[in-house]
Amino acid sequence: MKGTAEGLVLLGRFGAPHGVRGEVRLQSFTADPLAIATYDSLTDKNGARNFKLLSVRPQGKDMFVAKVEGVDDRAGAEALNGVEIYLPRERLPAPEEDEFYIADLIGLRAETREGAEIGMIVAVRNFGAGDILEIAPGHGGEMLMLPFTKAVVPTVDLSTGRVVIAPPAEVEDDEEERSA
Repeated sequence: MKGTAEGLVLLGRFGAPHGVRGEVRLQSFTADPLAIATYDSLTDKNGARNFKLLSVRPQGKDMFVAKVEGVDDRAGAEALNGVEIYLPRERLPAPEEDEFYIADLIGLRAETREGAEIGMIVAVRNFGAGDILEIAPGHGGEMLMLPFTKAVVPTVDLSTGRVVIAPPAEVEDDEEERSA
C-alpha cells in the first residue's frame, strides 16, 4: 500500500474504461492485489466520494477490471480514470512484526546509528527491484534513494518517529567525495 492523505492509505487507482457497460480498469497497491476487493469504506482523497466494488476480475499481476456501484456506462467509467482510492488507516489490520504500511514510513526522521540527522522520508518507491526510501536531506541537496532492506535500514521505530540508516559503502564514499 502506498502513501497517505490525512488519515487515509492509498489502495489503488482507477484507469481507463473497459467496454461500454461501466467497467473500469483498477490498479491495486495492496500486498495481495486481490485484497482491494474485500475492503468497504473506499473513498477518494478528499473523502467526498465513496466507492463500492461490486465485482473485480484479474487482468494482469496487479490490474483488474472492476464494476463500481453506480457506474453503469462508459461515460461514468471514464469519469473515474485516474481517481485514486483510499481507505481510512484505522480500517486496516495491524501489520505483522517487521512489516510496515508505507503510509507509516512517510515523515519519519532518518538518522545514523550515532543519531546524526540524515533527513526525512518523503516517499517509498518501487521500480520493480524492491522498495526504495526517498529521503530529503535535512541540510538540503539532492534526494537520497536507499534500498529499504534490513542491512541498510536495521531499525524502524514508529513510536519515536525514526529509522536508523546504515548507508551502503558506495553512499558513504559519495558523501566523503562531496565534502572533500
